[in-house]
Amino acid sequence: MLNKICQLSYDAGDIIMRIYKDNQFFSISQKVDHSPVTLADIEAHKVITKGLKKISPEIPILSEEDPPFWEQRRYWKTYWLVDPLDGTKEFIKRNGEFTVNIALIEEGKPVLGVIHAPALGVTYMGNVDKAWKQQDGHKTQIQVREARPPLVVISRSHADVDTELKDYLKRLGTHQTIALGSSLKFCFVAEGKAQLYPRFGSTNIWDTGAGHAIAVAAGAHVYDWQGKTLDYTPKKSFLNLGFRVSLF
Repeated sequence: MLNKICQLSYDAGDIIMRIYKDNQFFSISQKVDHSPVTLADIEAHKVITKGLKKISPEIPILSEEDPPFWEQRRYWKTYWLVDPLDGTKEFIKRNGEFTVNIALIEEGKPVLGVIHAPALGVTYMGNVDKAWKQQDGHKTQIQVREARPPLVVISRSHADVDTELKDYLKRLGTHQTIALGSSLKFCFVAEGKAQLYPRFGSTNIWDTGAGHAIAVAAGAHVYDWQGKTLDYTPKKSFLNLGFRVSLF
C-alpha cells in the first residue's frame, strides 16, 4: 500500500512541476476563505483522487480541494486525508518548498503518511512505527535525534506575525531556528535535522495528517498545547488547535 501511495504522490508531483515550470498555465485565484489556489492544486487533486479510488474504492477521500459535506463524513472510521499541494504560497513564491500530502486515517489516528516535495526531489513516508526518506534513488530509514542546542523549525509564511511563537521562543532557552514552508517542518523533525516544531496559528487537518503520521513513525510526538494528540475523528470544522512536534 505504501509504495502505491508513493507512486501516486509522484504522479501528482509530475503534474505540479509541469505547471510550475510553465508560466502559461501558472494561474492563481482565491477560495472563499481568501487563501490562494492554483491550477496545480486542482490538477493534483484530480490525479490523487482518481488514483485512490482505484487503489481502495471502499475508502472515502477528504481532499482540501473538494471536502465532503459534514453529513457525508460524520461517521467515517477510515478515510484518506489529502492536501494535493501543501504550501501553495511557497509554490507561488517559487521557492520549491511545497509538497503533496497523503495520509490514511483510522479511528482518528494517522497510520500512514506520504509527503513528496517534487521541486526538491525528496519523499518522506511513514507506516506504523517506521519512517523513510527517499532521495536520489536511495531510500533510508529515518528517526528523531536529540541535539544541543535544539534546532527549532518554524513556518516560513507565518512566523513573522505570530507573537505567541515569539514569546515561546524567548522562554525556550538556547536554540537555533530554521524557517521552512509546507509540511516539510514535520519531516525535519522526523529525520533528526530539527528537534522541535511549535505551531500556535491555526492549521487544517489536511495540513498535518501526513506529517503527523511520518513524525510519529520516526519516534516523535505530536501534541496540542493541552498535551493531547491531534485527533482526526471527523468533526464539522477542519481546523486544528495549535500543536508541537517534539522528541518528548
